[in-house]
Amino acid sequence: MKEYITDLAGIFESQILVATVIFLIYFFLAKIADIFTNKVIRRLTKFTKTGLDDRIIDLLHRPVFFTLIIFGAVHALATLDLQEKFTYYSKGTLFSLLAVLWCIRIIKVSSSIIENSIQKGSDTTGLSQEVSPLVENLWTVLVIIGSIMLVLSIWKVNVTPLLASAGIVGVAVALAAKDTLANFFGGISIFIDKPYKIGDYIVLDRGERGEVVKIGIRSTRIKTRDDIMISIPNSIIANTQIINESAPVPNFRIRVPISVAYGSDIEMVEATLMEIAAENENVQNTPEPRVRFRAFGESSLNFELLCWAKEPAIRGKTIHDLNKGVYNKFNEAGISIPFPHRTVYLRDDNQWQRKQ
Repeated sequence: MKEYITDLAGIFESQILVATVIFLIYFFLAKIADIFTNKVIRRLTKFTKTGLDDRIIDLLHRPVFFTLIIFGAVHALATLDLQEKFTYYSKGTLFSLLAVLWCIRIIKVSSSIIENSIQKGSDTTGLSQEVSPLVENLWTVLVIIGSIMLVLSIWKVNVTPLLASAGIVGVAVALAAKDTLANFFGGISIFIDKPYKIGDYIVLDRGERGEVVKIGIRSTRIKTRDDIMISIPNSIIANTQIINESAPVPNFRIRVPISVAYGSDIEMVEATLMEIAAENENVQNTPEPRVRFRAFGESSLNFELLCWAKEPAIRGKTIHDLNKGVYNKFNEAGISIPFPHRTVYLRDDNQWQRKQ
């Protein structure tokens, strides 16, 4: 009996020794990972222009250290000949702590990434900074729900009824707020696809034309040339045809049709139109303006002046100045602009009756 107890004690002492060695190996690996992160990776991030990577390292290097420590403890416990119940609760507690730790860190890291992305995107897409808290809260809720499900699965709790209940609640919420969700996802698609940005001039399929002044999570606002603000739900604008006059380059092509009388000197007409375009300060030199002889009309020669305005906002003023220049220059050059003529004959009723 004494020899059996002695052998059992020796086995137990050897198990403790093995468990201690395993734990120390994991602790050593955790310290190496911590030193490598602080000494190597942190130095590499100094060469980047953004501070987001430094923030992510600050948030993640400690969880990585404690993750290796917890795995070492679990591995060490597995080498000991302990009661099944004790092992179950020990592993469950350690893995639950690990899940909570990573839940908190994932929330903080994702919040930093979302805030940084929306801050950059707001400069180009105009996505409001007010969107950041909404997206962060939604993501936080999803991470917390996922972490709770993970902890329950660690403790071998049946989550099927909870998932079924969550599915029913989700369907009910989706039906009740389908318009809001449609606008939300429409705003996300605009943010990702970037069909336009703040300052662009767009034309909707109904004919409205204006400058994009704000892109929100629910709607997009454009201001027309009449200084009228139009708010369009993102669910509608994401599924409609949009003409972006400011893309891919901000220059806007203008077509000005001109008719001259038959018998006009077409070389003089072309030279005069090119001179008018060159004198207009709103017309760009590159691409250079051009004149095209389009067709022989019934009573006129039809030309077209093609030029590029500097931006869509001055299209109306540019056309106005070009038309005014055409009229004045053609009068100076003696170029006739044809227009319909009618000859009206007036009859004398008395003479008309005598002839009858």
